[in-house]
Amino acid sequence: MTHDHRLHPRIAGLSTSLPPYALPQTDVVAHAAETFGRRFRDFERLRPVFENTGIDTRYSVRPIEWFHEAQDWKTRTGAFLEGATDLFVAAAAGALARSGFRADEIDTVVTVCSTGIATPSLEARASARLGLRADVRRVPVFGLGCAGGVTGLALASRLADSVPGSRVLLVAVEICTLAFRADELTKSNIVATALFGDGAAAAVLTADAGEGPRIVASGEHMWPDTLGIMGWSVDPLGFGAIFSSSIPDLVDEKMYAAVAAFLKTRGEVPQDLDGFAFHPGGRKVIEALERSFALGDGALSAERDILRDHGNMSAPTALFVLKRKLAGDLQGKCILSALGPGFTGSFVRLDA
Repeated sequence: MTHDHRLHPRIAGLSTSLPPYALPQTDVVAHAAETFGRRFRDFERLRPVFENTGIDTRYSVRPIEWFHEAQDWKTRTGAFLEGATDLFVAAAAGALARSGFRADEIDTVVTVCSTGIATPSLEARASARLGLRADVRRVPVFGLGCAGGVTGLALASRLADSVPGSRVLLVAVEICTLAFRADELTKSNIVATALFGDGAAAAVLTADAGEGPRIVASGEHMWPDTLGIMGWSVDPLGFGAIFSSSIPDLVDEKMYAAVAAFLKTRGEVPQDLDGFAFHPGGRKVIEALERSFALGDGALSAERDILRDHGNMSAPTALFVLKRKLAGDLQGKCILSALGPGFTGSFVRLDA
């Protein structure tokens, strides 16, 4: 059934949060050189990765000194539970304040996270601090990686659409820095150490007649034979990054067609869009997106700014970009998109 446009789920509030410890890229380079320089013969060849990411600063739930100490699964998990819960509460409280709704007016909570394991899950740990109702519906989602913010927004919008007038809280939180591994002498680990930071973003969605960007459609595209492009390896010490250098090439060759196929289901083409918001996976990914979508200079300046100031925070990053662009000149028919493990493209069509 086609809903009246006014009743498409809207973003009633959108907020972001960061942990307390800033990690200037210069400090991270020094840490990496101390950690890997004498033990990994390819480190000096890979060192320019840190300088070419387009990142100035990232944020972490732990100070950089913490990463000089040996950490195991138990200590990483302890840091994850503390840091992720704090970020969850801060982002959710901000989104609620902007939406005008109280926590006890939320009917469903969607939690997106792929960088730690929490049972009870994060929304249960944050419930009392936020003031959620005892009968709130909980939907924890794991494994979406960098696509999680967009796929989570799509899921939350469908849940809001299924019961018009209900209110759904989405929280995407990732503690990527806990996967920095001194013991893994691999290119993927070096790249992950150069790129990733911690952060959270939250949104309140409801299908009512209020003001806010409307989510009119969503979709995904999973490419075959791409399981090894992005993900986690798991061992007794924790997660290890799987991160392929082929991602920018895949964006160049495949992304436009996937977005076009998604829009075709709505009778639209990319040229109909008034604006784009992308997950900035890295500098080369942003450049590939500009080429493949034939975007003019400055079209992805917000993506570059978020990457520069916060690094790649995995799932929340696309929502950081969306928040920045909604505060600027993003309007009309827009698409929000991200790439994640699978290897998968995730798309949300908004009317801003």
